[in-house]
Amino acid sequence: MWHTLLLWLIGAPFVAPLKTDVTLPFQLKDGFMWVAVSVAEGPETLNLLLDTGAEVTTLDLNTAKRLNLKRGRPVKVAGVGGKGTGYWPQTLNATLAGAKLPSRVLVTDLCALQASCQCPIDGLLGADFFRHRVVHIDFKAKTISLLAEAPAHNGPILPIRFRRSIMQVPVTVDGRRSQWLRLDTGCASPLEWVSSNAPRSTRGSKISVGLAAFRLPTAYTNVELGKHHFEHVPAGIHSAPLFPGEAGLLGLGLLSRFEHVTIDGRAGQLLLSGRPE
Repeated sequence: MWHTLLLWLIGAPFVAPLKTDVTLPFQLKDGFMWVAVSVAEGPETLNLLLDTGAEVTTLDLNTAKRLNLKRGRPVKVAGVGGKGTGYWPQTLNATLAGAKLPSRVLVTDLCALQASCQCPIDGLLGADFFRHRVVHIDFKAKTISLLAEAPAHNGPILPIRFRRSIMQVPVTVDGRRSQWLRLDTGCASPLEWVSSNAPRSTRGSKISVGLAAFRLPTAYTNVELGKHHFEHVPAGIHSAPLFPGEAGLLGLGLLSRFEHVTIDGRAGQLLLSGRPE
């Protein structure tokens, strides 16, 4: 099964920051955020999943064929559930409400992911889109704003560090030492945590990570994000790291409890505001 994709052997391309603000709607379906993307290669609009856990923006193989795009050279693609082959790089001229997407994209077969999702998927809008931008998510209004600068903020600010072009933030689980978890809007669950001794439920729960649905042992945890404390948070428990140097995933199921989330890729900060549920 596939997870939000990690592409080996490449670096994230530079994306110039916007000079003006852009606001667009997103759809929240099946626990994921979806945005409409326009492409110069055809008249259709592509349906992309907003996935900060994917290292690079990715197109489904069938979508690339439909747009008559070339595949690029074969590369290894790794995920939580397995490994596969992708094709890199493919040049794509695409925009999101007028904002340019990364011009180099990965092409791979995403069809296996759709079993857990009723929304057709053309691709993933990955971490490379966020690397040099300020992206403000309003979960109440269901809008995304691409800002010239971060908004005024007096709430918790978490540092973002980039490892292999992936964004990680410090998270404290069950009062233990703070750990670096992947900031992953492509994970529908609140938390995926690597722990060998966490108490677990007798039955695993079904989770969706990057559209891959599978069952894992779960535990109810206490989670701290800056000054915000959450109790009884369901977490999928993993006995081994999902990826080297990572303690798990901070998913959309927890991020969406805030009214506003700002991912400031330029300054390396995650801003959280709005009273949690």
